[in-house]
Amino acid sequence: MAAAAARRGSSLLSRCLLSRPSAAASPAVPSALRRADGTQGLLPGILQRFSTAAVAEEPISPPVQVNYTQLLIDGKFVDSASGKTFPTLDPRTGELIAHVAEGDAEDINRAVHAARKAFDEGPWPKMTAYERSRILLRFADLIEKHNDEIAALETWDNGKPYVQAANIEVPMVARLMRYYAGWADKIHGLVVPADGPHHVQVLHEPIGVAGQIIPWNFPLLMFAWKVGPALACGNTVVLKTAEQTPLSALFASKLLHEAGLPDGVVNVVSGFGPTAGAALASHMDVDKIAFTGSTDTGKVVLELAARSNLKSVTLELGGKSPFIIMDDADVDHAVELAHFALFFNQGQCCCAGSRTFVHERIYDEFVEKAKARALKRVVGDPFKNGVEQGPQIDDEQFNKILRYIKYGVDSGANLVTGGDRLGDKGYYIQPTIFSDVQDNMRIAQEEIFGPVQSILKFNDLNEVIKRANASQYGLAAGVFTNNLNTANTLTRALRVGTVWVNCFDVFDAAIPFGGYKQSGIGREKGIDSLKNYLQVKAVVTPIKNAAWL
Repeated sequence: MAAAAARRGSSLLSRCLLSRPSAAASPAVPSALRRADGTQGLLPGILQRFSTAAVAEEPISPPVQVNYTQLLIDGKFVDSASGKTFPTLDPRTGELIAHVAEGDAEDINRAVHAARKAFDEGPWPKMTAYERSRILLRFADLIEKHNDEIAALETWDNGKPYVQAANIEVPMVARLMRYYAGWADKIHGLVVPADGPHHVQVLHEPIGVAGQIIPWNFPLLMFAWKVGPALACGNTVVLKTAEQTPLSALFASKLLHEAGLPDGVVNVVSGFGPTAGAALASHMDVDKIAFTGSTDTGKVVLELAARSNLKSVTLELGGKSPFIIMDDADVDHAVELAHFALFFNQGQCCCAGSRTFVHERIYDEFVEKAKARALKRVVGDPFKNGVEQGPQIDDEQFNKILRYIKYGVDSGANLVTGGDRLGDKGYYIQPTIFSDVQDNMRIAQEEIFGPVQSILKFNDLNEVIKRANASQYGLAAGVFTNNLNTANTLTRALRVGTVWVNCFDVFDAAIPFGGYKQSGIGREKGIDSLKNYLQVKAVVTPIKNAAWL
């Protein structure tokens, strides 16, 4: 299994939040939408052009069982203090997968107490960095050993294609853990010269108890992005999972303890934002909070952190990433890459290339070919071979996306293809494309987080730079050109945290990820992520009769 996982791809990717999903299984959604030709409702035969058959088939039985549904506190799986549970649902059907313990403020208190005791009195921060590294390496081995089980849980709970989870995301978790294991014994301070007879040390110390809130779109990857650097630096953790996808983090945390992690070092509380999430962000004994999710909720987390004990905050938030295609592009290649940039993971990516800017000279050709590619996209049961797109996460997100499609139609954008649900069960949506999109339309300004591509036209480099930057977000961007000077101009002008040139969603353990503006604070992954979990201390000692200074 380990060898097979090592051969799998590692280029990948990164939401959350805090509201309770409805338990409705199959929302009925009206389809009276205006098409490009001005007609209303569904065009005859339009559903047959998408993979309706795959959606209509009986769902495949997941090849895994759910064994962990309780909270993990102080090394033990326990019920919530209230005894309450909540349902986690299969997005393919809206039906129950399992009842999961619902943590609230009392459970956060219990978890923080365990993490504080483990940090102040336990072996973890006093363990040699090499020993911490060995535990993380053993954990990576166990992730590989259980690759297929974890991938099946992720697909079942989230709806992403199983091949994506098994061949890309779970192997990336193992890679990330090995990356941070490598850092554990290479975190060191400095000895700096002073203007006088003093010995000056600069120490990098663990920050203490780290609170972490992860999203539902990449649950296990975000677990690794946050837990990995925190543990490498010697901290303890209280992690709140997204209420939509609690299962994979509980399974992974069990493997962490199997790898030798001491009790209380990682605690996992499943629950909802207004209760568990707010309690964690405002807890007086939490030293640091890291959150991935929406910008609006990120602001709430930041306020709660400031109003409590002014804890350190890292935020990875929303995006409305421009994908800029110049007139020298190979149109066929550009269409495929822009399609991937938007539709990957059902469009549920904070860095999705959701504003596709295309030069006017190739605009019409691009739109026609983008339409043809969308119509070929295979939508269906994510456990089925060959499926590219599974269901959206839940009915709340499903209905939100359909509302945005209606906003696009009502604002005068041209609905090229899609625009409706697929099938009558679960949360499947047709791959949707709008052309003639204007900058002032909501579909061009707001994060949709779904399979909706907005194609905008431009005619000048300076114009597209100005328009691409005219956003509250600054998470990522894509540039597609054969001209090196054009690429260099764009990469320096775009106010975003990541620019992909002639590629998209290339993620690596060493590449930092984070945003400008309202897309967040701080960086995940790479050496920069370690700074989130370290304190800097200066120690100054007088030196008498120094032989040198």
